[in-house]
Amino acid sequence: MIKSMTGFGRCEIADSVHRVTVEIKSVNHRYLDLAIKMPKKLNFFENNIRNLLKNYVQRGKVDAYITYEDCTENQIILKYNEDLAAEYVKYIRQMADAFSLPGELSASELSKYPEVLTMEAQTVNQEEVWKLLEQAVTGAAEQFVETRLQEGQQLKKDLLGKLEQMSRYVEQIEQRSPEILDEYRQKLTDKVKELLPDAQIDENRIVTEVTIFADRICTDEETVRLKSHISSTRETLSKGGSVGRKLDFIAQEMNREANTVLSKANDLAVSDIAINLKTDIEKVREQIQNIE
Repeated sequence: MIKSMTGFGRCEIADSVHRVTVEIKSVNHRYLDLAIKMPKKLNFFENNIRNLLKNYVQRGKVDAYITYEDCTENQIILKYNEDLAAEYVKYIRQMADAFSLPGELSASELSKYPEVLTMEAQTVNQEEVWKLLEQAVTGAAEQFVETRLQEGQQLKKDLLGKLEQMSRYVEQIEQRSPEILDEYRQKLTDKVKELLPDAQIDENRIVTEVTIFADRICTDEETVRLKSHISSTRETLSKGGSVGRKLDFIAQEMNREANTVLSKANDLAVSDIAINLKTDIEKVREQIQNIE
């Protein structure tokens, strides 16, 4: 199936101790540009998260936002550094003896010295956290892919409609080509009769001139290639998958052929059709930029 490069997914998983929330959103990008924003304590899991997300997305600028909460009451613990406290006491007493200073030091005062008492966040249980994190990332990614698929179906429907119209334009150009030659032949014959009313018309010369003109304005090769490109685009859309780059290349080729048709056009009707064809090709190219 066709996927859009625009999507959004969200999932929250919690147990009695932890809560993890994951939000994923994306916009168009030529390649996969994956950015993960999460608390520092979860940095250990970044590679795992990246590898997991790569199973769900191949192209696009993807932003993943992860929040983590520890629901326990004792998230912060107080630690006492007894060895450091002993060092403080030892040197304070040495200074008191050396300079004949009062050496009294209370426990309250000692506790205020740097690093004697410190507060530290409890270390997370990596296995427990990853179990929740993996579920949350997977849930958000699945929802994210679903929104991409839904929009992808709309893109496919729109593109198929435009391809149908482009096919009609190509058919109109093919139908118009012999009419142009007939009109040119008649115009040439009338001009000769007007300039040389009593002269006998050299049919071979007329045929030669018409042949030269036909070779100059012939767009058979271009219309054949255009029909082939349109058919290839339809087949690619039907197969689905990550086809955005391939479709973009085909659209560039279609645009090149349409430009050639327009440059060869020696007829107002063909010029108008070719311009409409180019306009639709540009619309198709714009839509293809949204496909993964």
